[in-house]
Amino acid sequence: MRARPASAAALAVLMVCAWPDAAMAQSRSGPAAAASGAGIYTCVDDRGRRLTSDRPIPDCVAKEQRVLNSDGSLRKVVPPTLTADERAEQEATERRAALERAAKADAVRRDRNLMIRYPNEAVHRKAREAALDTVRMAIKATEQRVQELAAERKPLQEEAEFYQGRQMPLRLKQQIDANDAAVDAQRAAASNQEAELVRVNRLYDAELAHLRKLWAGALPGSLGAIPTAEPPPPSRAAASAAR
Repeated sequence: MRARPASAAALAVLMVCAWPDAAMAQSRSGPAAAASGAGIYTCVDDRGRRLTSDRPIPDCVAKEQRVLNSDGSLRKVVPPTLTADERAEQEATERRAALERAAKADAVRRDRNLMIRYPNEAVHRKAREAALDTVRMAIKATEQRVQELAAERKPLQEEAEFYQGRQMPLRLKQQIDANDAAVDAQRAAASNQEAELVRVNRLYDAELAHLRKLWAGALPGSLGAIPTAEPPPPSRAAASAAR
C-alpha cells in the first residue's frame, strides 16, 4: 500500500509535540554551554601573525598563549612548553630555591632558639663556665692519673736498677712497658683536653658575638651561620706522644 501524505492537521500536532524537546536542546546549547567551553587561544607566532583557535595552537608551543573568555576577558595564560634542557634547568633552579628557603628557615629558628636559651650575657657566661668546668675536671683527673703512674713507676724503676747489666725478668719488663704506655696515653689525653679548652672558648666567643648582634636588634636569620671554631695546632705533648 502506498503511504499517504500527512494532512495539515496531523503535521500541526507533530510540531506541537516536538516543540518542548527543541526548546530544551536550544537552552542547553546556549550561554551554559559557552561558559563551560575551553576558551579562545590566541598568540603571535614567529612571523608576527596573531593566531586564534579554540584549542592550544601548535605553532605557538614555544610561546606564551593567552586563553580568553567568550567576552574577550583573560581567563589564563599558558606558559611556553619547555625543552628537556630548559625543564632540567628550571627544576634545578627550583631545588636551589627550596634549599635556600629551608636554610633561611633553619637560620631563623636557630637564632630564635639561641635567644631563648641565652636571654642575656650573664646566662651565656654561666653556660661557658659550666662547659669549661667539665673539661677542667677531665684535666684534673688526667693529672691525678699521671701522678699515680709516676708513683707506680718508682718501685719498678728501683727493681730494674738491680738488674743493671743483666737481663731483666719478663714480668718486670712488661710492667714497665705497660706503665710507659699508660703515661703516653695520659699525655695524649692531656693534649686533647688542652685543645678542647681552646675550642670551647672559641665557640662561645663566636656565639657571644652573634648573640650581641641579635640582642642589639638584628633580625633572626639575617646574620648567617656562626663561624665554627678552628682546631688549634697540636701541642708539643701531642707531637711527642704521636712519636
